[in-house]
Amino acid sequence: MIAKVRSQFNAAFTEQKYQDFLEKVTDVYNNKPLFRVAESPFFIPSILKDRLLEACDMIKETVVREDIKTITQGALYDESLIVPNEDEHTTFLQMDFGVCLDENGDPFPQLIEIQGFPSVYFFQYMVAEVYKEHYQLPENLTCFFDGRDRPSYKQLMYDIIVGTSDPKNVILLEIEPEKQTTYIDMLSTSVELGIPVVCVTEVVKDGNKLYYLDNLGGRVEIQKIYNRVIFDELYQRTDLEMQFKFTDDLDVEWIGHPNWFYRISKYIMPYLKNKYVPDTYFLHELTDIPLDLENYVLKPLFSFAGAGVIIDVTREDIDKIEDKSNYILQRKVTYEPVLKSPNDPVKVEIRMLMLWPKDVDKPFVVNNLVRLSKGKMIGVKYNKDKDWVGGSVGFFEG
Repeated sequence: MIAKVRSQFNAAFTEQKYQDFLEKVTDVYNNKPLFRVAESPFFIPSILKDRLLEACDMIKETVVREDIKTITQGALYDESLIVPNEDEHTTFLQMDFGVCLDENGDPFPQLIEIQGFPSVYFFQYMVAEVYKEHYQLPENLTCFFDGRDRPSYKQLMYDIIVGTSDPKNVILLEIEPEKQTTYIDMLSTSVELGIPVVCVTEVVKDGNKLYYLDNLGGRVEIQKIYNRVIFDELYQRTDLEMQFKFTDDLDVEWIGHPNWFYRISKYIMPYLKNKYVPDTYFLHELTDIPLDLENYVLKPLFSFAGAGVIIDVTREDIDKIEDKSNYILQRKVTYEPVLKSPNDPVKVEIRMLMLWPKDVDKPFVVNNLVRLSKGKMIGVKYNKDKDWVGGSVGFFEG
């Protein structure tokens, strides 16, 4: 979309160069990503960058509302979800935007989802550098915002996750980390911050304190948890033998408190009203179902990775739902294929990665993640056997 850079990139691109790029990504941590990394970055023009930042600013005004916990309390619909010692606000914030076009044919972002949970902050840190070096991209291109660079970004992440603690007392917590699709990000986080990645089954509880065993079998106290556990998956894994529960009153600090995963999610979408947000309604609050249901998507409030989403909604689908309070109806976003590939054009979704340290008033954008698609939707199952799709990063002129 930065036409000159796109033209130069495509002219120089070869399949062998892409395969060499994938090898370099694997070589960084001697680990191959379990998801498809796309052939190309996305080159973000100034008009789209400015609109993305404006959209984030407008949307976060709802996130910082003083009554945010009151209006989102319904998201914690079950006591089994409520983790004690919740902090004042989320630490991590992501906003996913589909790239559309306005009436003038210019790129215009539309919000798809929002979440208060960590994303792949360190994989993006790594893969952006590999893209830039391997493809010899112009020096003035960057994926970081507000004048940050790689060292300052890494330091910011360290300050938020580790802070003044000894890194050995800070863990990244997940369910069977090595089997997770995003394990390479966890490995990257571990290497860059010097913290261990620990499975929930390896945590030992003693009173209200938690421990893990180091490589020598010694017990190490856990003081901070960089939480990557999704409850949807946790409660499906009845085979896991854990010595603690998230709902226990534990003497640990959550870096990214689990409650915010539910509070800032699809649940908050109906409260967002601006030009960058498609009309979204709690299903049970709708007195009249829209006649043009083909222009809407039906989403369960509490699901993960697109589970239960109905793209082509019918009145029959809605009538069959017993608990309508568990769903939202959201106007469809029409992604435009704005990225030129050697064959079919590509649709783009941009995730704006944001942070909210304790000592600042509002969250701010630090990096981004891009997903490329040629299918009906973003996601692996819609892009099987296609090229120029998958995970990527957006670069803009700094």
